[in-house]
Formats: sequence, structure tokens, C-alpha cells
Amino acid sequence: MGQTLAEKIISFRSNKEVKAGDFVVVGVDVTAVQDGTGPLTIQEMQKINLEKAINPERTILFIDHAAPSPRKELSNAHKIMRDFAKKTGAVISEVGEGVCHQRLIEDYINPGEILIGADSHICTSGALCAFATGMGSTDVGIGIALGKTWLKVPDTFKIYVYGKFQEGVCAKDLILYLIGIIGADGATYKALEFCGETIENMQMSDRFTLSNMAVEAGAKVGLIASDQITYNYLKTRGRVDKYKEIKADLDAKYERIIEIDASKLESMVSCPHTVDNTKPTKELKHIRVDQVFIGSCTNGRIEDLRIAANILKNKKRHRDTRLLISPASKEVFLQATKEGLIEIFIQANAAIITPGCGPCVGVHAGALADGEVCLSTQNRNFQGRMGNPNSSIYLSSVYTAAYSAINGYISKE
Repeated sequence: MGQTLAEKIISFRSNKEVKAGDFVVVGVDVTAVQDGTGPLTIQEMQKINLEKAINPERTILFIDHAAPSPRKELSNAHKIMRDFAKKTGAVISEVGEGVCHQRLIEDYINPGEILIGADSHICTSGALCAFATGMGSTDVGIGIALGKTWLKVPDTFKIYVYGKFQEGVCAKDLILYLIGIIGADGATYKALEFCGETIENMQMSDRFTLSNMAVEAGAKVGLIASDQITYNYLKTRGRVDKYKEIKADLDAKYERIIEIDASKLESMVSCPHTVDNTKPTKELKHIRVDQVFIGSCTNGRIEDLRIAANILKNKKRHRDTRLLISPASKEVFLQATKEGLIEIFIQANAAIITPGCGPCVGVHAGALADGEVCLSTQNRNFQGRMGNPNSSIYLSSVYTAAYSAINGYISKE
């Protein structure tokens, strides 16, 4: 019987043919932690005398969630990570270098590999046809020390998308729409496999957005077959030699198949306080916005910033709406500066934040006041997510976020 993408990748790394439901031990290619989870990982490794990295050059510790550190407790947590990196030879991604998920796709992940990380949005790298999944801190610690982990091979939902997006509609609207269909836990421990002509014609930045938010439907991983677009991306990253074509078999068995006509999709927004609480943007014009955030591991790439700059050029944010913009990595920041995008944002009265998670995680930059509303391009809008349980978060595409920053209320144009 044919195999899904998840079954193929896990088969390769476990050296035997597997099917959904099997429990396997697999080799791990890349391990990652961030400053919210990394200190616990290291402390648990120390408790069991396993403070080592079997593959240090592909063990990356990211300081991105509270970067720069806003208080001494977090500074001490950062020190734990820096000390571990010095002791083991692991890689430390420092303050200002960017969000872990963006950095992983820029420099570390290749098709057919297995990545485990102590962060739920590790699944972003699935767009490169890698089995990339989030795990608990202790599980990742074992992977760092031993280079192996255990997995249950997930069943797969096939997400077949066809047709061309309307103007101003994009991958973010697609994934919000899909999560609204599936529900926040409708794909728990499943693999989402995105395919169809719309996906095949999609640039890598949009593919990353889809895979990034697979976990918001409960999925274990969000996978896209590797193809010429994947090849071209790896070539720009100096890793063309790591390319391999991986496609699902025509007779692969899927638990569920969902077909979506992209030409019929509208601009979408996730309303408080769950990602699956989705509505068309046109139904929310009465919602005034106190803050707009453009950035995060979901939509902080150079392609996203170009869209925002095109809308914001020669315009100003609404006087009652703060606009925060954070490039997803140092590389994105430098490119945006070279292209003049940062100047456009500053002229629009936006505040530019150090590359990293920024307001998304609610630890420091951009915390909301009581009763305030934020429209964000991030991936989660749980109550209290941005630092205040008495505020509200709406999620949207960059198009909607930029227009809303200008108008002061949720709007798609």
C-alpha cells in the first residue's frame, strides 16, 4: 500500500516501512529549544546526568521569546542556555537573530529530515517536507543527548486546494478558513498534508504560513511535498545539495480528505479567544483596533513586509492605533532595510521591534491594556496571550493588518 508524506519520512529515518498507528524509534536530525522551554530542558538533562549534545552543530538554542530580556529572572534563564551551549558546543541563536522557526528554515532544515523542538510551532519546517514537530522539554532533552526519539506514526488529513486566490486573499486566509472547518482540536495528533494546484504554485513563504498553523487544529505536523519551488528555495539558502524529492504515493491512505476552492475564499479573521472562531473580515468592520502587530513566525518574512509596505507607503497609521512591526529574523530585517521598507514603516509612524517573537508571546514588547483590542498576524489569540487576560486579540493576514492600522478598525481595504 502507498504511503503518505508522514509515513515516508518516518520510514526513512526508522529504517523500516511504517504505517499510521505504528510506534517507532527514529533518528533525529535537528533539535531546538527556545528561552521559554530551553532552561527546563537543560535542568531536566542535568538531573539525569545527560548534559550533552550528541549532534551539537544541529542542536540550536534560541533566545527569541524574551529578547532582549525584560527582567532579571529571564536574564538568568538566558544564562543557563548560554552556559549549556559553551559546555556542549551547541549553537546559540542570540538576541536579535530572530524567531526560532524562521531561523530553522533559513539555515538548518532539509527535506526528509526529522526535527523535534520544545515549541509547538516547530511544525513550520514541514513546508520543507521535514517531519517537524513540537514536544515537551524533557522529550527534546533526550533527543539532544541521544539523537533519537519515539513517535506514533500519525494518520493524515489530505488538504487538497485548487483555484487561484482573489486579490488580497492569501495563504493566511486559507489556513484560518481551514482551522474554522476542522476546529481547534479536530486534527489532534494527525498530519495535515497540503497539496493541489494552489499549493504547487505557492511561494515558500506562504507554504511556511500553512505549516506553521497546522498545530492550531491540533495537528502533529503540517507537510508539503518537496518540488521545484523547494529546490529553488534551498538553492538560495546554499543547501541545494540537501534537496530530495518526496511525494505521497497516489494510493496512500488518508483518514480524511478536505477539498477547498481557493477562488471562493474571502479575507478571514480569527476572533477572540480561539483560533477556530473564524469570520469573514467584512463582518467585523465595527471592531475598533487599539494595536496592530505585523510580524511573528507566521507572517514576519520579507514577503510579508513587502505587502505591508506597499499598503502603508505614503500613509500614516490611525492616530488611535499603535502599529508594531517585527521582522522574523536579522536577515529579514537587513533585507527590509536595503529595500527601503523600514523607512516606509517609520514614516507611517510604526514602531520597529527587534527581530524575535515580540508581542506575540506577551512577555514584554506590546502588552495590551485592559479592554484593548489587537489585530495581529501571529498564530494564536488565546485569552491573555499578549500579556493581559482582559484584552482581545484578532488574527488576520498582513493585508488586513496593514489596512486596519490605517483605518483604525478591522478592514480588508
